[in-house]
Amino acid sequence: MNSNFYFACQSLLKQKTRTILTVLAISIGIALVVTVFAAGAGLDGVVKSELNTFGAGVIEIEVKVPNVSKTSNENASGMALGNTITTFKNNDVEAMRENKNIKYIYGAMMGQEAIGYGDELKKMFLFGAGFEAPLVDDTEVKQGRFFTKEEEYGLSRVAVLGHGAWQKLFNGAESIGEYITIKGKKYRVIGILAERGSAFFFNLDDMVYLPLRTFQKRIMGVDYVTFAVAKMVDPNRGQQTQLDLTQIMREQHDITTDDFDKDDFAVNTMDEAADMLGNVVQGITFLLVALVCISLVVGGVGIMNIMYVSVAERTFEIGLRKSVGAGRPAILWQFLFEALLITFSGGAAGIIFGAILSYLVAILARSYGLSWIYHVSFFSIFISVGFSVLIGFIFGLYPARKAAALNPIEALHRE
Repeated sequence: MNSNFYFACQSLLKQKTRTILTVLAISIGIALVVTVFAAGAGLDGVVKSELNTFGAGVIEIEVKVPNVSKTSNENASGMALGNTITTFKNNDVEAMRENKNIKYIYGAMMGQEAIGYGDELKKMFLFGAGFEAPLVDDTEVKQGRFFTKEEEYGLSRVAVLGHGAWQKLFNGAESIGEYITIKGKKYRVIGILAERGSAFFFNLDDMVYLPLRTFQKRIMGVDYVTFAVAKMVDPNRGQQTQLDLTQIMREQHDITTDDFDKDDFAVNTMDEAADMLGNVVQGITFLLVALVCISLVVGGVGIMNIMYVSVAERTFEIGLRKSVGAGRPAILWQFLFEALLITFSGGAAGIIFGAILSYLVAILARSYGLSWIYHVSFFSIFISVGFSVLIGFIFGLYPARKAAALNPIEALHRE
């Protein structure tokens, strides 16, 4: 067996260019497998980190189109097929506030308007939110204060600036008590929020917060919300609270059927959202791995072709070895070792390249402010090495058997 391994190594060293190119082809495929798994772990970490931005024990209620599953990506905007869902009202939020496990809750909706200060006019996101928003989202007010219940219900023209919006409008200068202009009306700045970062690639710091009812009546001219967020007293009762809020919303909307697909809303806990998004990330990861494995199979076909060429070129050598006593198993294992060495070397190099590439991806993601975790799992290494060796064995076996089956006299005559 040792002599077969030695002959295999010697043969590969004699054909350096062919060997290097084949190893390179395999290593690229393996590197992609490692990188995809690492990227999947990183993305999963980002999703969980983004959800943690909203705090622990949080439950969300959003509008959805009836007869559409609540996991549909048409839900979040409250729009589908050109229809805007307007059935989620302020009194629905107040009804849910009465639930014993709801500590804080706020309704919300978003929009975009030109905001003026001095001679400048900037297009910015507006976030109409209830007065308990910072208590639900664990948002820190850096300067000034957040608006009160009285200001929200009184349609007061007050505004709280996200940290980024403050920088863009005031360049970090004193702004409490100053006035900004929205749709030709002046709004007094009463607070500046601490930096929050991004959530799902959306910069939370670039928003201007207005009292929900002020935003509804004075800016949008509507009487509905698109979602609400609540913090629970006891997060361990999340599933029961989800059922309770669902029942409250059904009563509010006069929904009597047992078919929950008829609901025009969806109630989601953060744990449920994390599981759902985690499953999506996992599905995408394995889909990409499957695609990469197809490329590895193509590489395996290349190995088989190379081994066929090698058998054809070394027919005389095979005949000579057989004539001096080498049996079929020895010839078989010599050529099989060559295929396995190529794929194993490609696998080892691919793991190193994949680890480096995964690290570069993590650095790039972190440069964009994402909480990206660098993690090369043992499972990805096991899959990479195992698959590469399997490819080498499968696609190297037939040429090796063909070499072992050669008649020594015929092989010597061919030369």
